Amino acid sequence: MSEICSFGKIAVQKTFFIAIAAIFLTIAAAPLSADSGYRLGAGDRVRVTVFGEADLTGEYEIDGSGVVAFPLVGEVKATGGSARDLEEGIAKKLRQGFLKNPTVSVEVLSYRPFFILGEVKRPGSYPYKNGLNVLNAVALAGGYTYRAKSDVWVITRSGDKEYQEREVKNGNFNVRPGDTIVIPERFF
Repeated sequence: MSEICSFGKIAVQKTFFIAIAAIFLTIAAAPLSADSGYRLGAGDRVRVTVFGEADLTGEYEIDGSGVVAFPLVGEVKATGGSARDLEEGIAKKLRQGFLKNPTVSVEVLSYRPFFILGEVKRPGSYPYKNGLNVLNAVALAGGYTYRAKSDVWVITRSGDKEYQEREVKNGNFNVRPGDTIVIPERFF
């Protein structure tokens, strides 16, 4: 009888931990809301909802010039602003002769890629996922080459005036969409 109880207890504990892990993964993968502080950039994909106007609701990609081509109003600047800024920009243009008092919501669906170059096995661009750090990025790129200096990374972050290029010595440093990570070569 005690074996059955022990087994049942283990099964419950295992199920509990799986449920907790699923919750954390869902939170980590969730799209960013308008007030998250994230700055939009070319290549980001957003869902724009205009409440009560199904024809204006849809998914849009921010193009290379940093704008969203939106029905009725044309291009709306998105790069460098937050999702909330884009909401306000679209609502302002819709108020100019199209809708009396539009309610607009913007949600980031997918982020622009990040880039990893230098001494990794598969340098290139990779899709960004929330919570990504430098070590995860190196793993996505196939790991280090034998020539890699694996304890220092150079990260270039565009769009952030306080942070352009920085040498990082902590693999837990968070990567952001649009970042360029360079893994330098070590000298013997």
